[in-house]
Amino acid sequence: MPGDALSQDPAELRRRIDSSKAHPARVYDVFLGGKDHYPADRNAAAAGLAANPRGYLDVRHNRDFLRRAVTALSREDGIRQYLDIGTGLPTAENVHQIAQRTAPESRVVYVDNDPVVLAHARALLTSGPEGRTDYIDADLKNPAHILEQAAKTLDFDQPIALCLVAILHFVEDEEAYPIVRELIDALPSGSRIVLSHLTEDLNPENIRAVQRTYTERGFTFVLRSKADVERFFTENGLEPVEPGVVPVHHWRADDAAPVPEQPEPAYLAGLEDIEKVRYRDINDVTDADINVYAGVGRKG
Repeated sequence: MPGDALSQDPAELRRRIDSSKAHPARVYDVFLGGKDHYPADRNAAAAGLAANPRGYLDVRHNRDFLRRAVTALSREDGIRQYLDIGTGLPTAENVHQIAQRTAPESRVVYVDNDPVVLAHARALLTSGPEGRTDYIDADLKNPAHILEQAAKTLDFDQPIALCLVAILHFVEDEEAYPIVRELIDALPSGSRIVLSHLTEDLNPENIRAVQRTYTERGFTFVLRSKADVERFFTENGLEPVEPGVVPVHHWRADDAAPVPEQPEPAYLAGLEDIEKVRYRDINDVTDADINVYAGVGRKG
């Protein structure tokens, strides 16, 4: 059960954590200015930033796409249930906070397999009294288990938004497409799929340099073309929501991304480059900065 994951023995949890190897969820946490990572994660993020000095824009705009997509689904489409797989570490504006701002009754199930995320998962379980949040300690590669556990919180007779945000590029083709098919097949009509994915279509030199830094650290890192990303929609009979699959910063970018509160200049000057990215305004983005496609699909 979701609740059982949070009752896991602390000693067992510590045993599962390998702080010597970088983990995607924790590297993402570094770029978002979090504190729940290890030197290996920080080193991987710093190497990625050195390979592509404006690569933080991919991470930050990916997160802002999630904000815009969930806001649109909640306000415009009346979606009240969300299954967020590859949740990552708790940060500002988690899915339930975005959705429940519009619809307090919204229900959200978070899924991740990083024990560090599990250790901090209680921060994700802060639903208002009208809604509900739960956390499943599970791997994307076991969709049947995810669906079984999610059904304890979500009503699979009502539309659900499946969020696969910046996770599928860590899965090889032979697994990625069948996994997504199994998940979508279980969703009722009217459900939505929120998806983002790294690509080498847009600025190949930059992202290939980043890819090298991560594959050297043992990550699976699959850069898919626009056509390959669109396959996740077309092969599952999904109707693309306007504007379709587009570079992430172009997906309904009517609302400017929030600008982080700025520290004192002297403090900022003393930070390492990887620490400064959390304070940067990402609204100066150009097409030459982005290596992420994003889209939302509707199940008929």
